[in-house]
Amino acid sequence: MSQNSLKFGTSGLRGLAVELEGQAARRYVAAFLGHLQSLGQLGGGKVYLGRDYRGSSPAIVADCAAAIAGFGLEAVDCGALPTPALAYHAMAAGCAAIMVTGSHIPDDRNGLKFYKPDGEISKTDEAGILAALSDDAVPDSERTPRDESGLAAERYFARLAMLLPAKALAGLRIGVFEHSSVARDLLLRIMVHYGAETVSLGRRDSFVAVDTEAFGDAVLAPLSGWVASERLDALVSSDGDGDRPLLMDRNGAFVRGDVLGLLAAQYLGAQTVVTPVTSNSAIERTGYFAAVVRTKVGSPFVVAAMEESRDGVIGFEANGGTLVGDGIGANGTALPPLPTRDAVLPLLCALGLAAQQGKAIDAVVAALPLQIALADRLQDVPADKSGAFLARLRDDQAFANALFAPHGIESVSTTDGLQFRTTSGDMVHFRASGNAPELRCYVEGSSPAVAQSLLAWGMEVAAAQVRS
Repeated sequence: MSQNSLKFGTSGLRGLAVELEGQAARRYVAAFLGHLQSLGQLGGGKVYLGRDYRGSSPAIVADCAAAIAGFGLEAVDCGALPTPALAYHAMAAGCAAIMVTGSHIPDDRNGLKFYKPDGEISKTDEAGILAALSDDAVPDSERTPRDESGLAAERYFARLAMLLPAKALAGLRIGVFEHSSVARDLLLRIMVHYGAETVSLGRRDSFVAVDTEAFGDAVLAPLSGWVASERLDALVSSDGDGDRPLLMDRNGAFVRGDVLGLLAAQYLGAQTVVTPVTSNSAIERTGYFAAVVRTKVGSPFVVAAMEESRDGVIGFEANGGTLVGDGIGANGTALPPLPTRDAVLPLLCALGLAAQQGKAIDAVVAALPLQIALADRLQDVPADKSGAFLARLRDDQAFANALFAPHGIESVSTTDGLQFRTTSGDMVHFRASGNAPELRCYVEGSSPAVAQSLLAWGMEVAAAQVRS
């Protein structure tokens, strides 16, 4: 295929929507199915489809359905629903699935998340799909996909409805920032199921990109005002496809995704936690878990490491998307594995843990041995610019020492990007986004002032290198 913006990132194929629509989507789906066929993993003769609410998604779903029919399989349309709901429904049927979503990235972009019958594809599978990709045109299809949107949504709700005791959230007033998330109706319903009083906020008819890690984005600016004006005990939301959570406490403070993942692992009694290097270093300091395994950023890396730990394992990314492995139970019942990111599960677990302890969320978080962690991003940074900056930091010791002269370098990790521990025990981490043309900066500091200063410094020095 000709060169374009489409590429695999930290979670699925992403690129400009106009470059994915039509034959490109069909060819990637055909390549995915050809790869599964080569592995003997086509499953039960069906392929399940889901989508987010961005304007380009319905047409791309139709392209996917055409490719599926052309392969002699039946397309099953699950409608607009959270990514983990689609994955869970397809896995229960022993079939493959494809989610059409650009997740948290802008509306002019979109993507495909591919699932084998046993869960997310791996980096090896990505290579296999690319190897199977052909320039051959995939024709239209007259076949109408089977509609299972209600069944998929209900199966996912039933999974979530077993996590907490009955009416565990009674007495709480919880706001749901709906925007254009496919999880918005489910979030309202599950909060009511557990006894909470809910307030619907910020519903949008058109798609708006919400990055749950970018707390400074303008789209999140009204949230703290809503917490105060609506007298909320908490405010919850997710990104566009429902696999990254967002939680704001009663004081209008965001709870970071890695903290939500940690609280979910604690509530679920995990023995092993698998999480990327960008998650807070407090995870080890809590002493809650027998083992903590660190990976590169991206759910395929987390899933791969989870497969090596089959006893009570929970995975989560720094964005809070939480994955359930083997040997996990909740509320006295075994919880079936779902090794893909879920936004609603960690929100429920965090709120459930707070209720269990008789505390507000902010008090539960305050009891953790957290470093103050912040993050930001430089947008519209071409990959070659980010790559050159990171390569120089890695390979030119004199350059790195000069850049970090105000802080000093104690140690460096190159697991994913460049993570520097300073001589004072703080952290600065630079990495290029795998989903968008962005350079991200993560910091941990011993106090809010130190963290804010580190982040401002990190963004300034990075901008000086990649904007020149």
